[in-house]
Amino acid sequence: MLSCALGLLVAAPANATPEANNRVLLVVSGHGLDEGKARPGFEMDELSQAYVVFADNGLQVDIASPSGGAVVADRFNPNKPYNSRFLADPEAAAKLTSTRAIASVGNEKYAAIFIIGGKGAMFDLPVNANLKTMLAETYQAGGVVGAVCHGPAVFMNVPLKGGASLLEGRSVTGFSNEEEALFGKGWAPSFPVLLESGLRGSGAKFSEAPMMLSHVVTDGRLVTGQNPSSTAAAAEAVIKAMGRPLAPRQPWADERSMALLSQMLGDDNAKARASFNADPSQYDVPLIAMWGFFRAQSAGSDRDALTHAVEVMELTSPHFKRPELTTAIAEARGKLAKMQ
Repeated sequence: MLSCALGLLVAAPANATPEANNRVLLVVSGHGLDEGKARPGFEMDELSQAYVVFADNGLQVDIASPSGGAVVADRFNPNKPYNSRFLADPEAAAKLTSTRAIASVGNEKYAAIFIIGGKGAMFDLPVNANLKTMLAETYQAGGVVGAVCHGPAVFMNVPLKGGASLLEGRSVTGFSNEEEALFGKGWAPSFPVLLESGLRGSGAKFSEAPMMLSHVVTDGRLVTGQNPSSTAAAAEAVIKAMGRPLAPRQPWADERSMALLSQMLGDDNAKARASFNADPSQYDVPLIAMWGFFRAQSAGSDRDALTHAVEVMELTSPHFKRPELTTAIAEARGKLAKMQ
């Protein structure tokens, strides 16, 4: 009990009130139009996961965007458990339909600011001077700043007192160039810079996991998550960096699926396959299958990557019967045969 109290005192912003110690600000892009088809916006999956994690840990959560008001998410599945829970919560839904303008919260104190990703975050968030000022002030006051997926773009060119940059020499992650090549073809050519390249160019030390697998980097009070799969873990890392204990939580099916894939790529391949076969209903089978499909597309001449892709697709094929998957397995096996 004493150690937890001491942790809160150490992590809390120096000029924060007790109420501020309990407050987190989520920031979303206001760039979106027409579910991302006309202009990309923010990722609803990331917003709802982060909101749920923070709320379940007893934190007061506000939502802000550059101009405030209603904002448009890219297309999402409302039946995902975190999305359905968020949308069924009148208070949460109201905060999203009437987001606070970043300029209007600039003088308020938060223990943490967490930037939600989505391709829209590459356009309007990095050029918002009020947001950069608020991030710098929160960090310099002892608060935590975090971001996921494309959200870390905001951290580029955030000056601190004394002339230092927030990112200089810091360890970070974000949506990788590999992931952009696979999933960002529609909008990436319009980005001012690819996120990974921009972070590296800002003096950060960038690391990544294989495409779309969860990867979170904590460097003191700076927390970044690589992709949508990293959202819940990144939000929990922010809470830890705040010096707060984590509330128990059961991972969602897509989280379990990404963890399974990480196991399969590591030393626990047999254990992972056994866990899946014991109860496939515990996992998001289509998500695992599609990961294998895209892994095969991006493998090139990497025999190990292609072998992993085939293993993943074949593991799911009895439970996810699609002709595209059957064709992808056959093509990948054909490539492997030519590599022998």
